[in-house]
Order: sequence, then structure tokens, then C-alpha cells
Amino acid sequence: MTRRSVRARTVLALLAGSALLLSGCATDPGSPPEGQVATREAGYPLTLSNCGVQVTVPAAPERVVTIKSSTTELMLALGLGDRIVGSAFLDGPLPDSLADAGADLTVISDFVPGPEATLGLTPDFVYGGWESNFSADGVGERSALTEIGVGSYVSPAACKGDFMPDPLTFDTVFDEIREAGAIFGATDTAAELVQSLESDLAALAPVDTAESPTALWYSSGTTTPYVGAGIGSPAMIMQAAGLTNIFQDVHDTWSSVGWESIIEANPDVIVLVDATWNTAADKITNLETSAATQNLDAVLNERYIVLPFAATEAGIRNVEAAASTIDQLAAFDLD
Repeated sequence: MTRRSVRARTVLALLAGSALLLSGCATDPGSPPEGQVATREAGYPLTLSNCGVQVTVPAAPERVVTIKSSTTELMLALGLGDRIVGSAFLDGPLPDSLADAGADLTVISDFVPGPEATLGLTPDFVYGGWESNFSADGVGERSALTEIGVGSYVSPAACKGDFMPDPLTFDTVFDEIREAGAIFGATDTAAELVQSLESDLAALAPVDTAESPTALWYSSGTTTPYVGAGIGSPAMIMQAAGLTNIFQDVHDTWSSVGWESIIEANPDVIVLVDATWNTAADKITNLETSAATQNLDAVLNERYIVLPFAATEAGIRNVEAAASTIDQLAAFDLD
């Protein structure tokens, strides 16, 4: 028997076992305990379309696995930390504002967990930051999870194909917060969070310069840089901060480009995404030691804006990222 077939049988056994556990924990709404009246929880069942998949939520999920920082941080911000039975693939430490709420967070994997690790927690719902989290090599296909009573939801900002936001806007981010609030029974808290973020967004005051500073959003890569393009969260954050993205005409969220095009554009500032696997410091070293980039104006004048990775993917920290960008821009002489 091959290792792959052993893994497949193990996953099938876990699926079957999880189905039994979930069915054993379920109650029959048509047969309430004697002396009690059956009631339907307000707002449920909830049916919605998510990345082209119809999702029906019969009741507020109680045992949730979150994948990626964006989903975990939203759950914590909604006061739902006690519903999270496991988190995975976090992009960095929690912000100070959520540190206490996430103090007891159980991290089950530094990457996308497999079905064994996920279903071993007997979740009733999986909230993923990317569609690719739900695959045979990830937590499992969404259809397979549905068959055993495990609901799923993907951050709408990460939908692909016909369902990809084009472009991503803060309204899309705020809509996800409201939708998550409806799914998890926290509509009032979600509305308050959106109101607060909308107020912070409206209060942003980009640095006043004669012309909008041009910017490179440098995510990763040395031989071939991976940059923020024209329709994703990098573009959204830069626009809110008053920057002109040198790759705003590239119709994608992120894209691989050549150093030649960056040298030709010679951006005023460079936004550096700081991740544990590719730090801002490493990128600065690369920029300052490479003969191709060391003479860029932004490099010569050390006009670097550093943002934590977890704040740059679509989520509750995007307004904060735009505000930080504005604050860091203010320290530069760009006139």
C-alpha cells in the first residue's frame, strides 16, 4: 500500500468519525425536551453565496477553525475568540489591540492544516482566508466538508475567477465583516466595528504634496520581484494613503514583474511588506546591495514604508495600514 493510499484511508476514516461525532452532538429541532418549546435562533438558517458556493448556516457555529491572520483577527475583533478551536497559517503576531483576546489561541499549524489536524478538532465550521485553503491537500474540499456537517466560508476578497472583487474596495472588506457577523451571530458587534473603521477611513488625511508620490509595493522576491498590482489590497491601501502605484495598470492583485520596469519608473517611495519568511530588512539589504536598484531615488534616500504582512491582506487592519503609510510618508521630504 502506498503512502498516499494510507493517507487517503486515514482521511476517509476521520471524515466518517467526524460525521458520527457531529451527528451525535446534534439535536432534533422537531423533538424538543419535554416541557420546552422549540424555537428557531434569530437569523437562522442563513443562506448565502460565497465565491460561487451556496452556504447554508443552520445556527451560529460554535467550533470554528480559522485559517490565515485575516480570519482569526476578525473573529477576535467580533468577540468570538471562545468559538475558535484552532487557528493556522497566521501571517504574523496579533496586533496589541487583540493580544489579550487571542491569548489562549491554539495554533495547529504554521501552514494550511491537513484534514487530520482539522477534523481532529471536531469543528462545525472552517473560515478560510484563501480559496486554496480548501483542497485535498488542505483542510479538504468544501463539498466534502459540507457532507459531514462542517460549514465553510472563504474571505470574499480572496475569491477567484468570476467572483474576484475587481477592484477590491474597503466596501468589500466591510461587507465581509457584516456577513461574518451574520454567520456567527454577532451582527451588532460587526456593525459597530464597521462603523468604527468607516470613521477611521474617513478621517485619513494623506500627506499634502505637489504631486501624488509614486510607490512600489514590494512583497517578495529577489531575482523576480513580486509586487502589488492594480486591483487588490495593496492598490486599495496605497490609494487611501495618497500614493500612485507604479503598477496600477497591471490588472491583477499581485504580480511578478521585472526589475527593469521598476528602474524605469524610479518610484518616490517603496512599501515593504514585513513577513517572518521575507523580512523588510532582508528586502532593504537586497535593494541597497544590488547594482540594479541601489541607485533608485527611494533607495538612495531610504524612503521605505514598512507594513506587517498581516495588515496588508484584506481585513480589519487595512485602514490601520493606510494610516501607518501616511504617518511614515510624513517623515520624508517629498516636495
